[in-house]
Amino acid sequence: MSKLIAASAIRGAHNIAAQAQEILARAIEDKGRDSKVEFPNTGYYLPIIYSMTGRAVETLADLEEVMVEIKDLLPPLVDEDFWTPYLGPALDAGMATLFAEEVIEACKYLTGPYPVQDIWLGAADDVILRERGIQFVDGTAPGFAAIVGAAPDVETAVEIARKLQERSLYVFMCAHDNGTSFSQQLVEGGVQLGWETRLVPFGPDISAAIYSLGFASRAALSFGGVQPGDFRRNLLYNKNRIFAFVMALGEVTDEWYATAAGAINYGFPVIADSDIPEILPTGICTYEHVVSNIPHDKIVEKAVEVRGLKVKITEIPIPVPVSPAFEGERIRKEDMHCEFGGQRTPGFEWLRMRELEEVEDGRVALEGPDIDAIEAGGKLPLGIVVEVAGRKMQPDFEPVLERQVHTFVNEAQGIWHMGQRDINWVRISKDALKAGFKLEHIGKLLHAKYHDEYWNILDKVQVKLYTEEQTVLKLRKQAQGVYADRDARLAGMTDEDVETFYSCTLCQSFAPNHVCVVSPERPGLCGAYSWLDCRAAFEITPSGPNQPIAKGNTVDPTVGQWDKVNAFVSSSSGGNIERMSQYSMIVDPMTSCGCFECIAALLPSTGGIMIVNREYPEMTPCGMKFSTLAGTVGGGQQTPGFIGHSKHYIGSKKFIAAEGGIKRIVWMPTALKSEVREVLAKRADELGLGGEEFLEKIADETSATTEEEVLEFITNANHPAPTMDPMF
Repeated sequence: MSKLIAASAIRGAHNIAAQAQEILARAIEDKGRDSKVEFPNTGYYLPIIYSMTGRAVETLADLEEVMVEIKDLLPPLVDEDFWTPYLGPALDAGMATLFAEEVIEACKYLTGPYPVQDIWLGAADDVILRERGIQFVDGTAPGFAAIVGAAPDVETAVEIARKLQERSLYVFMCAHDNGTSFSQQLVEGGVQLGWETRLVPFGPDISAAIYSLGFASRAALSFGGVQPGDFRRNLLYNKNRIFAFVMALGEVTDEWYATAAGAINYGFPVIADSDIPEILPTGICTYEHVVSNIPHDKIVEKAVEVRGLKVKITEIPIPVPVSPAFEGERIRKEDMHCEFGGQRTPGFEWLRMRELEEVEDGRVALEGPDIDAIEAGGKLPLGIVVEVAGRKMQPDFEPVLERQVHTFVNEAQGIWHMGQRDINWVRISKDALKAGFKLEHIGKLLHAKYHDEYWNILDKVQVKLYTEEQTVLKLRKQAQGVYADRDARLAGMTDEDVETFYSCTLCQSFAPNHVCVVSPERPGLCGAYSWLDCRAAFEITPSGPNQPIAKGNTVDPTVGQWDKVNAFVSSSSGGNIERMSQYSMIVDPMTSCGCFECIAALLPSTGGIMIVNREYPEMTPCGMKFSTLAGTVGGGQQTPGFIGHSKHYIGSKKFIAAEGGIKRIVWMPTALKSEVREVLAKRADELGLGGEEFLEKIADETSATTEEEVLEFITNANHPAPTMDPMF
């Protein structure tokens, strides 16, 4: 390998290790050796150290032991003439660097400068990991670019960021070049930063690179079933599944070389705009390790090529870019040209199935004024009617496809969409108008996306848009009648009405034993897949992760077991899970992957269960935070007394029906209780529990934070759980 790269990486590693020793000594002096160390709201300790060594860092004293390991990893300093045909010394220096940088960033949370300030976000918490990490599994995010330094100017920075967004990549940013960072350039260019737009500024120093690589390590632990300390599987998982690369913009310092060497351990190559030595042979990375001197207008394409990324871009004939990366974009009032719906004007969205001869594929019609006919800041009514036809299209697919209007419209840069049905709300930015965007482009976007995503069931798509108020009101009334009919049909569907359930094995790439069995009354635990969604997905992709499961003969109706469902689960889990109960959290409960919205856990002394949603970061009455519980429940394990599930499932008649259903709920966070209040009160009324009265008997964090306090609260409230038969 290059003499310069090896010498520089080793020298940089020694420099960063010295910085880590210094900040650790200062932290111990200020806080004491027993002071707690953590990245807030995470359950993976310091994730790079934890995943590579199995060492659970909890105190500053633990970091002293890490420093010993760092010194053992560090190769001796060498001069510029040092040469070796192997990457080994530089890779060791790189791993020592990452450990040292984790020490530095962890100490900053204690002694400052605090990592979360101004535009900098610091470590991603576990809520973000579970929300965003799944996108690296299902392909929504093909990978990430870790950008170090800064572009030569703001315009180039914005252009690079947009190209990466258009490819649906996350962009993780840190460090600076001569006092300027890529993140700051994007802010100056008017670009919105944050997880929502996939442009994530971690920190101003090179040590903040560990938040990118720590995210990758946590993905391997959480989604890949990799055990702490199994460094080989961790690195292979990241090489083969997390398609990331480092983009170095500006002068490459010794510390950058050292950090880049750490990234190469993961199989993440380095692409630079400066004239640094290259490492072209393959070995650790899929292709080249370091590629340099790439022009800025070619650097994104070169990075994608070197990393071996397979990025799908659908050309859509509209004047603004389209990508899932724009889904999180917000359009503030001052940046808005016009808006529609959102209780400001009448609006609705309605997808309906038509006969083939009734649909002219690709036709987009607008009835009423367009956006260029109104003043900036103005508003109009908006009705969107999508008419589809296809030999495999079915009426039950209508609401599934209709919900995609929200996703598809949001993928256009400068267009913001919220809600669905007759509570939709759309904003169009001034920049989109300036680029030439008109309402017809919403129709062209929907036509292209429906064909791209649902080609297997749709033969024709046409879109009609209405902005005349009387027409919108008339059509909205018709649509509302259809919404009501759909709700009645779906609400009345029970597990007993069907002979076929559906599987979802989308998450088996990171939880090999896990199989979701989705029925009309038990949606997927991620909350994204209902029985109808799975049915539609099977029609679209017959060989995909959603397969029909014939129920077969009933084994036990109380817990919800059928012989053919058990056979499917056993086969799909490689024989690791022999039986699965649809309605019990005690007897052969359904496995969980890690994508669940909520976790239900037994509180033995209360006779009931607690439910915690992943947005809740505090300690729960069972003595574990959500992140710790997730490690216990997830990974395809079958854990009696614990299940992962969706929020919607809480209001189902089949919610842990074998154990008594919602009568067992004794604690949940206030935010979750508020979110499911209406459906839970309705279900309580059906059971004769008094609706709202029953909800007041459920403890929350304002009334109880320990199991003992929960028992006291529900006893005083006359909750039914303590008088019910034991769950086991």
